[in-house]
Amino acid sequence: MGRRTSQLLGATAIEDKLQQGVPETIALLTLANIKIWVLTGDKQETAVNIGYSCKMLTDDMTEVFIVTGHTVLEVREELRKAREKMMDSSRTVGNGFTYQEKLSSSKLTSVLEAVAGEYALVINGHSLAHALEADMELEFLETACACKAVICCRVTPLQKAQVVELVKKYKKAVTLAIGDGANDVSMIKTAHIGVGISGQEGIQAVLASDYSFSQFKFLQRLLLVHGRWSYLRMCKFLCYFFYKNFAFTMVHFWFGFFCGFSAQTVYDQYFITLYNIVYTSLPVLAMGVFDQDVPEQRSMEYPKLYEPGQLNLLFNKREFFICIAQGIYTSVLMFFIPYGVFAEATRDDGTQLADYQSFAVTVATSLVIVVSVQIGLDTGYWTAINHFFIWGSLAVYFAILFAMHSNGLFDMFPNQFRFVGNAQNTLAQPTVWLTIVLTTVVCIMPVVAFRFLRLNLKPDLSDTQKAQHRCMRRVGRTGSRRSGYAFSHQEGFGELIMSGKNMRLSSLALSGFTTRSSSSWIESLRRKKSDSASSPSGGAEKPLKG
Repeated sequence: MGRRTSQLLGATAIEDKLQQGVPETIALLTLANIKIWVLTGDKQETAVNIGYSCKMLTDDMTEVFIVTGHTVLEVREELRKAREKMMDSSRTVGNGFTYQEKLSSSKLTSVLEAVAGEYALVINGHSLAHALEADMELEFLETACACKAVICCRVTPLQKAQVVELVKKYKKAVTLAIGDGANDVSMIKTAHIGVGISGQEGIQAVLASDYSFSQFKFLQRLLLVHGRWSYLRMCKFLCYFFYKNFAFTMVHFWFGFFCGFSAQTVYDQYFITLYNIVYTSLPVLAMGVFDQDVPEQRSMEYPKLYEPGQLNLLFNKREFFICIAQGIYTSVLMFFIPYGVFAEATRDDGTQLADYQSFAVTVATSLVIVVSVQIGLDTGYWTAINHFFIWGSLAVYFAILFAMHSNGLFDMFPNQFRFVGNAQNTLAQPTVWLTIVLTTVVCIMPVVAFRFLRLNLKPDLSDTQKAQHRCMRRVGRTGSRRSGYAFSHQEGFGELIMSGKNMRLSSLALSGFTTRSSSSWIESLRRKKSDSASSPSGGAEKPLKG
């Protein structure tokens, strides 16, 4: 009976490999204190290999917990053993409460997040189905949050969305889901921010996402550069917005004590209309679009710059009340300094300076100048657009102010523009300009002093990087001076040569250079000096070789 043999004619395969830059991106995001979880439909062996390939799992980790239970009891027992190992076999967390009692309390504790060592958790899809049940989801979440890396393998699209929803439900964190296939759509839609990768698996993920790009490595620029700049700009925008409006509005409150709270406004009605629309809108808009604290290269080199956004340090209740307090302080000085000056001031012809319209022009001019200087101090990155909007807004204010008190508008609308020449006559008085300058200085100097002291006494990482960047730019502008001498890579007498001093070495100079150079360098230089002294042409122009 003959035996049939089979011959392999060909084979097909689909290449499924990591994109370029994935390990570096994950490492960079981890340094920025961003928790990264992998939710994949691959089997456990493949998922673990991916974890090692992208450097989420390393051989230096204390332990990698693998949860493969098929029943609720098995999964609960495996999670409990993992917690016990992370807590060094101690089940108490203080105050006489056991861990289970603490876990079932109203507030979700984060005791395990402070454990020593690096751990990883790998859980299968069938085990994850039990871990996501209502009576076990908190245990799973606390165990997973205590690990540096979490890999969920063999999970369904619904389970991916459930894991994201679990984190959103119990953790005060912003979630971001990134995927490239149709099975990631539910996860992308559930997260706060959805990112789709346009690749070989269609565009379903891209269509369901908030942001999309072609490679995973672009995620680091999205978060560490553009995301951080966006948070910085929004916080500055809100702080300045509250400040300028409190400084503008509270002046009416102080004026109410002197007008019997009759609802009379201290400003001209057109100034009230144009203040937020024309005079102060474009500068803050430019800051909200173009501002940045450090260049993008620094943001990528120092991922720790991302942490202020995670901790909500740039805009919170404290910063909000500081902005309000600064606005109230500005409004007090804005009203009472001109009020005190106008009470005794006279014009050049000896007549009384104090009148309602002159006071309104002085206060309004002081307000526009102060808030323009303030946004100049808040701007960290100056562009031509910033300059144009800030100083252009001031120019537009004076142009409109003089136009509203001109003869032309009075001739066309005599009932609306009745105070002809008031702005010209008021701003022609030196006392008025001294009042405006005094008000501006008194309002701005505390802010300048506070920021100067903070930069020198308690600078943060962003301030340090900005100072280093300015120093590097200053050095780059001055240029580098190069010597015509060829030295080896060992440090030698370059500083002495560049200084233009005599090459004769004193004993003090030799002792100083001995700490930095080897004895062979000293002897070589002495030999060259003796050769140059004996030669008529001199040997200083010959290259020195160590």
